[in-house]
Amino acid sequence: MGMVKTVGLVLHPGRDCNSAMFELLAWASKRKVTVLALEDEASRVPGPVEAAPPADLAARSDLMVSLGGDGTMLRAMRLSCGPRPPVLGVNVGKLGFLAEIDPPEMAEALGAIDEHRFTAEPRSAVRAEFPGQQTIAFNDVDLARIPGRGSSILVELTVESHPFVRYAADAVIVATPTGSTAYNFSAGGPLVSPMAEGLLVTPVAPHSAFNRALFLSSTEKVLLTVLPGSGEPALEADGIMVGYLHAGDTVEVGTIPDAARVVRLGRTTFYQRAQRKLRLTGSAEADGD
Repeated sequence: MGMVKTVGLVLHPGRDCNSAMFELLAWASKRKVTVLALEDEASRVPGPVEAAPPADLAARSDLMVSLGGDGTMLRAMRLSCGPRPPVLGVNVGKLGFLAEIDPPEMAEALGAIDEHRFTAEPRSAVRAEFPGQQTIAFNDVDLARIPGRGSSILVELTVESHPFVRYAADAVIVATPTGSTAYNFSAGGPLVSPMAEGLLVTPVAPHSAFNRALFLSSTEKVLLTVLPGSGEPALEADGIMVGYLHAGDTVEVGTIPDAARVVRLGRTTFYQRAQRKLRLTGSAEADGD
């Protein structure tokens, strides 16, 4: 008997996902598998589908399938948090770091998952608690200067109750290893293996005396404080605005280990995906004689 009775779908908001959905629906009808989609996406599914509210999708799914790029995959992972069904990423459009297969491999991949021939790679999330609310992200949370709203942001980083360093910057990113390839990477931060556990703190366009990234243990208690004289930052989670902060506000940041699980079929490693996405192949010889 297969393990998959119900598949939850998460679709890219703009791209045409039909070819991948036809593959999935053909497999599902043969196996008598129920296909669930989010209420506002169900009308896009070209076949039998049940609509589910966001809170129920993961709880009812044995497997979640993300059709899109890394952004869709992150949304599927956030939805999966809690019940944690494994999430299969299917590249629709641009190559990503998180997706495992392309649409033509769909039926074969679903068969392998149904027969338990896959691994579920644990991914940690970062949790940010700030005045009146909390949020989670699988790539990063960042405090970012709002253009036209005053100067740089001034943020003090406290580790294990000890004020450690102050950053003056356009933004301060706190990323998971998963998020090391995202905003952190474009800000000049290091790539971190998804097997590592911890939090990566990276300033964007810093002009403070200390301008380096830090890698902290996932067990350390980390606090960010917005200092007097700072521009009032926006707080973003995986690139989505979640609130505004004011001088004196603190954001407590922590790791949720194993918050989501990503399907791996052993086709590629993180390093091969990074090589392909970042075009790292080619000659490393220095120019010159």
